Amino acid sequence: TLTRRADGQLWVVWSGGREQHVCPFGRVDAMRSDDDGKNWTWPRTLLDGAIDDRDAGILETADGTLLVTTFTSLAYVDYHLKKAIREKGTKQGWPDDRLDRWLAAHDRLNENQRQQELGQWMIRSTDGGVTWSERYSSIVNSPHGPIQLADGRQLYAGVKIWDPDRGVGVCQSEDDGASWTWLAAIPTRPGDDPKRYHELHAVEAVDGTIIVQIRNHNSANDRETLQCESKDGGKTWSVPRSIGVWGLPSHLLRLTDGRLLMSYGYRRKPFGIQARISSDSGKSWSGPLTVAADGSNGDLGYPSTAELNGGKLLTVWYERLDSSPRAVLRQAEWSIQS
Repeated sequence: TLTRRADGQLWVVWSGGREQHVCPFGRVDAMRSDDDGKNWTWPRTLLDGAIDDRDAGILETADGTLLVTTFTSLAYVDYHLKKAIREKGTKQGWPDDRLDRWLAAHDRLNENQRQQELGQWMIRSTDGGVTWSERYSSIVNSPHGPIQLADGRQLYAGVKIWDPDRGVGVCQSEDDGASWTWLAAIPTRPGDDPKRYHELHAVEAVDGTIIVQIRNHNSANDRETLQCESKDGGKTWSVPRSIGVWGLPSHLLRLTDGRLLMSYGYRRKPFGIQARISSDSGKSWSGPLTVAADGSNGDLGYPSTAELNGGKLLTVWYERLDSSPRAVLRQAEWSIQS
């Protein structure tokens, strides 16, 4: 996730340290830029728990506080580790040094301790990112984190990933992100399974409407972006609907001219990153704008966009290049042609 602070400084945070998409080494890393992304500081690790720290969102509040979000996961156990243990010493098995490395990280905790580590988390800095709080619960999670509202609150649209009810909805903070309370559930579209709603993000339009977009994996409009709205500050929400955009997940941004921008990964040919514009507070969206279309496969996405001076935009995303066994970060500076 990329954000631009009030003083123009850019921050980008991501889940780094990875050997694979899911592994026990994930951590939250960050870089800063003071020249609109031309140069970046050396990466710094902000959080590295005992299990996999995934995704990373960032927001600067109206008071200048930085909030960084993540969630913890044990998905690597079922995806990879159990099979690697079963195949130890066989022709198809992992090299011993790799399995030993994974087990060394995994066995830092016992099973009960690992389960206690699961959660949705936030860290907070009130000194421009020099020092950070201990992690604390954010109730929900979604890749790009919370947003700042005009009335001073922060709103976080997401999923209670590890709660038994796996609620989909929004929480709010009324103390500059220091604590969070559940505000409202987002209704389920008739025929949908809410467990197939993922990775929400929100934006507040100039007319006060709060728009939330949802990554959808229900059979109806599978892998399309769904959208719902609130007219009362997030207390109640419309039923999610398709906006006819194939691509996921989306990041929302209100531009200085009041228009809304959604940017999202496009994981079919031409692989890359697309964006769309709304000039009517999210009621309708433009056709696709191509930010990048040179991807070699669908292992890319999660873009986020910041507005620079002079109408320029900067978008950052992850991508696995043919030339690299692991994913990298890419960025593009671009502008909207009138």
